[in-house]
Amino acid sequence: MKLELVQLAGRDGDTAYNLKRTLDAIANCAPDTDIVVFPEAQITGFLNHQNIAELAEPLDGPSVQAIVRASRERDVAVAVGLIENDGGQFYNTTLFITPDGIALSYRKTHLWVSEPGLVLPGDRYATVEWRGVRIGLLICYDTEFPETARAVAALGAQLILVTDGNMEPYGHVHRTSVTARAQENQVFAVVVNRVGEGDDDMVFAGGSAVVDPCGHVLLEAGRQECRHVINLDMAQLAEARTVYDYRADQRFQLPGQRIEHPDGRRELLIP
Repeated sequence: MKLELVQLAGRDGDTAYNLKRTLDAIANCAPDTDIVVFPEAQITGFLNHQNIAELAEPLDGPSVQAIVRASRERDVAVAVGLIENDGGQFYNTTLFITPDGIALSYRKTHLWVSEPGLVLPGDRYATVEWRGVRIGLLICYDTEFPETARAVAALGAQLILVTDGNMEPYGHVHRTSVTARAQENQVFAVVVNRVGEGDDDMVFAGGSAVVDPCGHVLLEAGRQECRHVINLDMAQLAEARTVYDYRADQRFQLPGQRIEHPDGRRELLIP
């Protein structure tokens, strides 16, 4: 499976700017790319109490529809986030968009210190299959909790895509957590982080990375804008489990209702 990681400097609250750069990146993705992955809240940037009601967007809004069209034109899937407005309730949401539309929508379940009271946490984990590979989504702070990746792995995820907005001085944290999540679940994990400055003198840490099912870092970006293309050998999944299989050997199963949808989505509801 061929992935393209697009590490960008976004503008908080400037959807027109962010969307144009997102669409340009999709239009210029490498040939035969299967998935293009962007940072957390790439479309809207991060919002605040003063502008969230005005700038958060519904999933059927113009920005998402523009990305669906771009996905269709290039025959590529896109992992991209936004601050979602669902009838006046707000979420930090990442979408997995294919040429057929939104295949998967994930609302961040673990809110970072500035988010409670601004957005609501999601209530479920989910996976979907794309070109023979089952995909799970996580967002930023989620990766610091082992049960998040264990949940999507329990739903059959072979590849976890993480949209990230990690800032200094915590740049090292998600390299460690994403590596651990890949190794302990014996899956591929991809994290794409933002770079540049944000509000309140925040500096985003970059360091987008790809980790294999044995916990080896296959690719790690620096702190500048960049694009990286990588081919994942999915045969490594079986190879990683040849001697031991963590999911087969684990003794504690996560609680929560599991739902199998006719379209191939699998969900685990948080009890």
